[in-house]
Amino acid sequence: MDRASIESLLNEVAAGKTEVSAALDRLRDLPFEDIGFAKLDHHRALRTGMPEVIFAAGKTAAQVATIFARMAKAGGNVLATRATREMFEAVLAVEPRAVFHETARAITLTQSAATPGKGTIAVVCAGTSDLPVAEEAVVTARLMGNTVELIADVGVAGIHRLLAQKQGLQAARVLIVCAGMEGALPTVVGGLVNAPVLAVPTSIGYGASFGGIAALLGMLNTCSPNVSVVNIDNGFGAACMASLINRM
Repeated sequence: MDRASIESLLNEVAAGKTEVSAALDRLRDLPFEDIGFAKLDHHRALRTGMPEVIFAAGKTAAQVATIFARMAKAGGNVLATRATREMFEAVLAVEPRAVFHETARAITLTQSAATPGKGTIAVVCAGTSDLPVAEEAVVTARLMGNTVELIADVGVAGIHRLLAQKQGLQAARVLIVCAGMEGALPTVVGGLVNAPVLAVPTSIGYGASFGGIAALLGMLNTCSPNVSVVNIDNGFGAACMASLINRM
C-alpha cells in the first residue's frame, strides 16, 4: 500500500464507511508478508514511493504466480521483470487481469493510478537488438505513472537517424539511453540535450564487447557531464531512477 491508499483507508474509517476490523484486516500484512519462500515488502511504496517488484529470473513459475497474486491482493500495481511466457501462464491462472509484455519480458497489473511524472521520459535505443532492455524501461516507467516516448534504432553508426529525432530528444525531461557494442550513444545524446541522461549498457555485441562490459566502460568514461550509468541490461533500474527524477 502506498501513502494515498493508507490515507484513503483512514479517511474511510473516520467517516464511518469502513469498520475498524475491516481496516485492520487490510493493514494486517504491513510492513511485510511472510509466505515461506519469500517475504513480500508491502510497505515499500509508503517508504520509497515505489512498490516492490518481482525479479522473476531464477524463480519457478509457481513461485512467481504466488507472489504476484499476493501482491495483487494488496491492491497496488504489480510488475514482474525477466519473466517467461510459462511464468505468465501461471500468473494468468491466478490473476486473469495480468498483461504480458513479450519484448520487455515483463508481466504487469495496473490497479491504481501512480504518482504522475512532470514531463516525458524518452527511452532511446541504439539498435533493434537493444529493444528488450529498452522495452523493460518503457513498461516500468509507464507503470510508475510516466509519459514515455520510445525512440528506437538510432545508433551512432547512422547518426542522421538520431539527429532526425532531435526535437523529441530535447523535449524530454529525462532520457534513458540503451546501447551495446562500443556504448557511444549516451555521450552523443548527452551533448544534444539539457536534461539528465541515464545510460544503460546492453550485452549486445561481438566477442570483444565482453557481454556489455565494453559498453559499460565506454559509458563510464563519457565526456558528457549530464550522463550517469546503471548496470548492464538494467532497463528496470534506469526507469526507477528516471521516475524519481521526473517527480521532482
